Amino acid sequence: MTPKQQRFVEEYLVDLNASAAARRAGYSSKRADAIGHENLGKPEISSAIAAAQAARAQRTQIDADWVLRRLAALADADVADLYGPDGGLKPATEWPEVWRKTLIQGLKTVTVGNTEVGFGQVTEAKLADRLKVLELIGRHVTVGAWRDKLEHVGPDGGPLQAVSRIEIVAKALPADGNRNR
Repeated sequence: MTPKQQRFVEEYLVDLNASAAARRAGYSSKRADAIGHENLGKPEISSAIAAAQAARAQRTQIDADWVLRRLAALADADVADLYGPDGGLKPATEWPEVWRKTLIQGLKTVTVGNTEVGFGQVTEAKLADRLKVLELIGRHVTVGAWRDKLEHVGPDGGPLQAVSRIEIVAKALPADGNRNR
């Protein structure tokens, strides 16, 4: 592999964008799309990318299983865990980790009331989009929900047979081809 191709591999790992990686690796900006696509098709480059991704997953201990475990924890988190027996919001230090690190996107405490009835504080929590979490889980290959790509197959999983209009009409005609009967 050339030094420029090695640089392409390193740059591709940044954002998995072949065109941008080609530009950052020093290839022509005008041909970056084509070169990026071409580089991904080269066995030595695709093998280097796969090896680098595997090494990174090993180093960080983040892989598809880790992501799914985290998503499952987000999907299963119970908002009741944020409240004490008196119905009041617990201090954030007492919340389960999944809520502290991910599911609460923002907190706002507002003082409400007046001098006659007194003042109190209301804490408003902005929650993460739990439907998005379920969608991400559903996009996992083995779950197969919400596929972005549709594949059409013929009988028994084989290829589809293309039939032209001419063939359809020809099959509808009598064997001798005479339409005037």
